[in-house]
Amino acid sequence: MKKLMKGNEAIAEAAIRGGCRAFFGYPITPQNEIPEYMSHRLPEVGGVFLQAESEVSAINMVYGAAGSGARVMTSSSSPGISLKQEGISYICGAELPCVIVNMVRGGPGLGGIQPAQSDYFQAVKGGGHGDYHMLVYGPSTVQEAVDLMYDAFDKADKYRLPVMILGDGMLGQIMEAVEIPPMKDPAAFAPKPWATDGTGTGKGRRIINSLYIDPDELEKVNHRLFDVYVELAKNETAYEEYKTEDAEIVLVAYGTVARIAKSAVNLLRSNGVKAGLLRPITLFPFPSAILSALADKECIKSFTAIELSMGQMVEDVRLAVNGKKPVGFYGRTGGNVMSPEDIVKFISEKEGR
Repeated sequence: MKKLMKGNEAIAEAAIRGGCRAFFGYPITPQNEIPEYMSHRLPEVGGVFLQAESEVSAINMVYGAAGSGARVMTSSSSPGISLKQEGISYICGAELPCVIVNMVRGGPGLGGIQPAQSDYFQAVKGGGHGDYHMLVYGPSTVQEAVDLMYDAFDKADKYRLPVMILGDGMLGQIMEAVEIPPMKDPAAFAPKPWATDGTGTGKGRRIINSLYIDPDELEKVNHRLFDVYVELAKNETAYEEYKTEDAEIVLVAYGTVARIAKSAVNLLRSNGVKAGLLRPITLFPFPSAILSALADKECIKSFTAIELSMGQMVEDVRLAVNGKKPVGFYGRTGGNVMSPEDIVKFISEKEGR
């Protein structure tokens, strides 16, 4: 049975049903409903909620809980995620699974509390120091956010890395009817022989670490991490195609903006323009192969990236298309959100129609 829920609260419930039993965070708009929901819901299932004294403290608590084998998460919004970046790099270096939610707000600096997509670089290019990546999802609906969150802890455990849900203020605050999945049984979760949970006593020391003084040893670690990212690209890359079969113009958009772009495609089609949409669901790994394949199609004349930023994902689109076809960009920023009609006007003027 479907239930009407606010995006942030639905994401929190999906996390609990996906096995989350520990949450450490600090309040910041527009994601505050996630920790608020967790504060009363986690104790009901025997979990732990703690509001840390800062974002820095919160991410290091996540580091500790993940090292002990717990299914743990945190959530924040843009400036708060920036404060967590050192800890995120440590977690990636220590090969620990966790889940991080970023409900993006406008920036730079404190910016504003309205929706934006200007944290794309931070999310998919590392964000903190050193060579690392996370598995990053960009859901476009509350239901999709629920579905991705429900399985996020499984993915994190499988690949031993953080999974990030990259949303925005719109996704977190809107209310939609969602199907909430059943509670997963923690007894069915795979054991974690690397976890510092006390079960390894007498069987050798278990050490969680990201410090490697020897250059050759650290280089091996980096190669091991990047082998995992190759596996991510093979197994986890996800995207949606919409009316690309005969498209001449392909819009590329993710998250809530993709919903607007889909409406723009329908409007363009009604005006006789053969438009289509490629929606990345995983932002890392980015669906470069499908974009490259689309660029090889003779019928496709151009691509346009649509973003709530000054242009970030467009760089990955250009890399994927690799000069085969022109790649344009249309964006709004500062918390302003484009309408389908805005996109139609931009495309029509760009194409001289």
